[in-house]
Amino acid sequence: MLETIIFIIIFLFSVVFHELAHGYVALSLGDDTAKKAGRLTLNPIKHLDLMGSIILPGALILLNSSFVFGWAKPVPINPYNFNDKKYGNAKVAIAGPLANFALAIIFGLTLRFFPSLLVIQKVSFIFIYIVQINLILGLFNLLPIPPLDGSHILFTFIKSKELKMFFMRYGLIVLIFGIYVLLPHLSRLVGWLTGLIIGLT
Repeated sequence: MLETIIFIIIFLFSVVFHELAHGYVALSLGDDTAKKAGRLTLNPIKHLDLMGSIILPGALILLNSSFVFGWAKPVPINPYNFNDKKYGNAKVAIAGPLANFALAIIFGLTLRFFPSLLVIQKVSFIFIYIVQINLILGLFNLLPIPPLDGSHILFTFIKSKELKMFFMRYGLIVLIFGIYVLLPHLSRLVGWLTGLIIGLT
């Protein structure tokens, strides 16, 4: 039960940090929509989505699922306010995964350069969870499938109405298919990257 609670707390703050990165980059580009909505805060209550942040991940945990999937409420963004109309969407989209990678690297390198922390089981357990959860969030959100961040990056560089229409019709099916097909490979990649950052095989 304690492990589950710790997992949920780390997961929630990781997705909140992800959304904050979107909001702050949008603000730096001239869009203050998220700021006006009071969403530039670490308070998780402001970011919780009933289905994506509580019901779905909670159900997957209770069912002992091999993976846990969820999301926070996307921060409101108005791309028409961006001072960079060409690449603004891509910059805001990439900010979320980069924020997760930054968290993973910071906590992972802390363990690497302060190996005495590995002896403290609870501390190392929490740090490794932070690294793995944020690597998963970062990598998963880079998939070029709507509504994931990777799709906004893809559509910034590929202006295809046919591709957008395809994802509008079949995006959910592609997303579910991608989760089940790519998950084993993603898990192995996350395990390898975790060891690489922490300095353990």
